[in-house]
Amino acid sequence: MDLDERIISLTQLGNYLRNDFINNYRDKINEIQIVNPWFTFENIKFAIDYWGNQLNYNSLNFWLNKYIYTEINFKKILVISAGNIPLVSFHDILCVLITGHKLFLKLSSKDNILIPLILNDLIKINTEFENQIFFIEKIESKKYDAIIATGSDNSAKYFDYYFKNKKKIIRKNRSSVAIIDGNENDTDLELLADDIFKYFGLGCRSISQLLVPKNYDLNKLFKAFYKYKYLIKHQKYMNNYDYHKTILLMDKQFFFDNGFLLIKKSKQLHSPVSLLNYFEYSDVNEVKNFLDINNNQIQCVVSKTNNTLGCAQKPELNSYADNIDVIDFLTSL
Repeated sequence: MDLDERIISLTQLGNYLRNDFINNYRDKINEIQIVNPWFTFENIKFAIDYWGNQLNYNSLNFWLNKYIYTEINFKKILVISAGNIPLVSFHDILCVLITGHKLFLKLSSKDNILIPLILNDLIKINTEFENQIFFIEKIESKKYDAIIATGSDNSAKYFDYYFKNKKKIIRKNRSSVAIIDGNENDTDLELLADDIFKYFGLGCRSISQLLVPKNYDLNKLFKAFYKYKYLIKHQKYMNNYDYHKTILLMDKQFFFDNGFLLIKKSKQLHSPVSLLNYFEYSDVNEVKNFLDINNNQIQCVVSKTNNTLGCAQKPELNSYADNIDVIDFLTSL
């Protein structure tokens, strides 16, 4: 199978995801929601629709055009998946498959139904992928030529040690930032709400820190965020909200509360589910300094200035996690 054949097959998969996948797997999607309540129908559909749109012939070709591509010596690539949001590891999977390498996939227990469904459908589209896709339970370092692993800071230390003699991409915890300049309109702030609340804020691209001008009226945010008030009806989200509100009250910390989101002044990048950090800046230099200091912990930055509000969970194919070019890594093996 050459590159163009792989692109054509993945394009057919994209068409299937857009048009048929959800209806064909209603029962499985219901099962997924029971196994992992964070994977709601809304979030699963968002992930499926996103990948259905990305997997089209023009986008795939445009993405790969920058690479000087020759048929490579195909390797065995181990991908260790995270499971914080639906299909979070699919970009790594796509990179391995489209470059022709053999994929050895260690799934997260939190997302071990959806990905196999999609990959089995890809095999139905082109049976040659059956010789390229392998699901594994046990990790044995010596079997693989390279590793792509995503996890917590602690698991990253373990992966670094265990695979110390292998070529690898190891990703740690990251968080994302939004910059508010005060010129945003209601539509802009509603797009920001998507970046904060989509996937319950569990993704590394979910906004957990807001940078706002001094004396910014946070009520503007609450108005725009109101469309996500239904999240408080989700049991696990509500449990987080109640817990973190109790902690803030017990610690006598000042915070804002709109009944489904807590906002606290803090320069910390990471914030737990239902809690959003913010800090006030005086000038652009203060913003730049914050971004520079935290560069290695930031996944993405959205703002009206760079026209990225609402795009945090819809990255382009050439937007790589941790800014590590996976295609370049795989084609250099």
